[in-house]
Amino acid sequence: MRGAVLVAITAAIGNMLQGVDNATIAGAVMYIKREFHLETQPAVEGLVVATSLIGATIITTFSGPVADMVGRRPMLIASSLLYFLGGLVMLWSPNVYVLLIARLIDGFGVGLAVTLVPVYISETAPPEIRGLLNTFPQFTGSAGMFMAYCMIFTMTLHPGPSWRTMLGVLAAPSLIYLALTVFYLPESPRWLVSKGRMKEARVVLEKLRGREDVSGEMALLVEGLGSAGETEIEEYVVGPADGDQEQRDTVTLYGPEQGLSWVAQPVAGGRGSMLGSALGLGGTGRQGSMFDSMRDPVVALLGSVHERLPGDGGAGSMRGSTLFPNLGSMLSVERPGGAAAGAPGGSGGAWDEENAARADDEDDEYLSDDDEPAAAPGAGGGLEAPLLSRQSTEVEGKTNTNDPRSQSMQRFSSMGGGVDAASTMGIGGGWQLAWKWTEKVGPDGVKRGGVKRMYLHEEGIPGGANGSGAGAGGPGEYVHAAALVSQSMLYTKDVLIGQSPTEPAFANPPEAVATKAAASGPRWRELLEPGVRHALFCGMMIQILQQFSGINGVLYYTPQILDQAGVSVLLAGLGLSADSTSILISGLTTLLMMPSIGLAMWLMDLSGRRTLLLTTIPVLILSLVILIIANVVPMATTVHAALSTGSVIIYFCCFVMGFGPIPNILCAEIFPTRVRGLCIALCSLTFWIGDIIVTYSLPVMLNSIGLAGVFGIYACVCCLALLFVALKVPETKGLPLEVIIEFFNVGAKGIPEQMD
Repeated sequence: MRGAVLVAITAAIGNMLQGVDNATIAGAVMYIKREFHLETQPAVEGLVVATSLIGATIITTFSGPVADMVGRRPMLIASSLLYFLGGLVMLWSPNVYVLLIARLIDGFGVGLAVTLVPVYISETAPPEIRGLLNTFPQFTGSAGMFMAYCMIFTMTLHPGPSWRTMLGVLAAPSLIYLALTVFYLPESPRWLVSKGRMKEARVVLEKLRGREDVSGEMALLVEGLGSAGETEIEEYVVGPADGDQEQRDTVTLYGPEQGLSWVAQPVAGGRGSMLGSALGLGGTGRQGSMFDSMRDPVVALLGSVHERLPGDGGAGSMRGSTLFPNLGSMLSVERPGGAAAGAPGGSGGAWDEENAARADDEDDEYLSDDDEPAAAPGAGGGLEAPLLSRQSTEVEGKTNTNDPRSQSMQRFSSMGGGVDAASTMGIGGGWQLAWKWTEKVGPDGVKRGGVKRMYLHEEGIPGGANGSGAGAGGPGEYVHAAALVSQSMLYTKDVLIGQSPTEPAFANPPEAVATKAAASGPRWRELLEPGVRHALFCGMMIQILQQFSGINGVLYYTPQILDQAGVSVLLAGLGLSADSTSILISGLTTLLMMPSIGLAMWLMDLSGRRTLLLTTIPVLILSLVILIIANVVPMATTVHAALSTGSVIIYFCCFVMGFGPIPNILCAEIFPTRVRGLCIALCSLTFWIGDIIVTYSLPVMLNSIGLAGVFGIYACVCCLALLFVALKVPETKGLPLEVIIEFFNVGAKGIPEQMD
């Protein structure tokens, strides 16, 4: 994972530059005001600081759709160029008007970095450490602020410090960032796949993962292009195949060795596993508590995945499974030097080429008996084994190969006995990617077959007659596995007719996939799809609640708190000027945040995003309540200073552990690839608008209702945020992005529909 870590650190430099910019303008504005005589022009003074914020808001409006069209990497390069240009113009700035233009250009760079760095990291990081890597922007931003405060403090110790140098120093690190984005950062593999550039995506994945075998993840990325369709939850009891057992209504899973296979028996009703339990509780009101009935279906479903996982008794590990000896190895079909059991191109024999004419089928995703796949070309450079086997060894053993109808049964696997054939590969987080051949009878009475994609997850629930559960690996033992089932993008009707399943479809995608993937421009209508709309509501609300949770007010109040605690008097006693004292206090405040961010980086993939929010938001509420009491109840100066200082420190530490980084992390995880840039731009726009409202309303609120009233409003907002997180924000740790999206698709349909 070294490649993914280095790429994340490099991308997060953009947020470090944002931190440098925030700190330098805070220190430079005191000297700008004196040089341009802005003491009598507070509006212009405010614009000098706020123009960067306005620029970020403007550029955010366009950044998402453009990033979906041209890619993530070009936008990060543009961000570094804008940082560099803004720094140079600020270094020159002969008057306040040029300075305002420079601040606007700098704001453009800030907006691009804040919007796209989390997206880029999410799309390049492996699921197991995605939370840790996506906390880097928060850490580098605080580190940039601290380093800038140290630089400004040093400059204030000398007579006549130059504000132009303070602001212009931004050009130096931005030039380094520009070089890294141009010569080191790769394009996002998910974006490359969305544009049909499969070979480039494979090269990037190999670099990021540090290995050559990235076939499973490549297939996952292609399947992710079709994640807006109808998704259903199915459950199976999975175990070793028995030649004597009834094969009807089973899915055959081929193992890595010749002739080795397992079967999956569908579970009627889908209630035996944790996902089945979630279906019975969330959103129905017929079972469970009132809280369960109010909870979002996505929260219930993803919560059931994390509650009790095989092998750890609920510790939360998403790194593996424990079926024969684990689900991953059991379901693997890749075998060096050959194909999987019963696969086309393996022992299953050649494909029948007769009657290759296409059927005039009203269903684009299903093939009739008259449709025929093409001959299997060599699969060099692709998968070591076919992704999908539509021939079952059990069916072959019972079929007369001289009968044309039998040949048709072999081609479509399940036509002779109700047997579905599937092949799988691991995609991270304990999930497996599988495909199954399904059939339906059309209105004309013709039986047609098609391919369904399955995300399988072992649930660790003993399902065999012996009740022994998973992990023993002996014959006759079974476990439950839940599956998210939807239409396959990798194996559409076009690829089944146009090329053989032994050819890696992602290396030479079917025309239907390539056409959909290469379509340029934002697809605004896709925002109305239930799953996307559901995720967008969650993302925008968490951004609004973050901005109104009080961080700006507490930052505004911190210098006063520390002054009351005697810090200013102590520093002044050391011979420091008022300007140096102010800068040093701000630097110390920033320094307090960094250890907490480091702790959050460690906990983000261990405890999870939702758990961190549910743990830290109550502490934010308590800190704000103490600040209200300290400002309302008469008390000794020392007691007031101690309570206020302690509350501010605790507030900062908890905020940067939870409500600081997690909204951006969540927003980068919950949207489909094809509209991720557009959706994250809308969420970021919400963030910036909320920031503007809070920043400009704070002085008005202080004058009208006082500091205690402001903190009271912030505490109420935090209470609403806690309720929203508990009911609407799901746990996404350790899950592939495509799986998260499928859960939102399921949740958007509603639990009652899934139960019917």
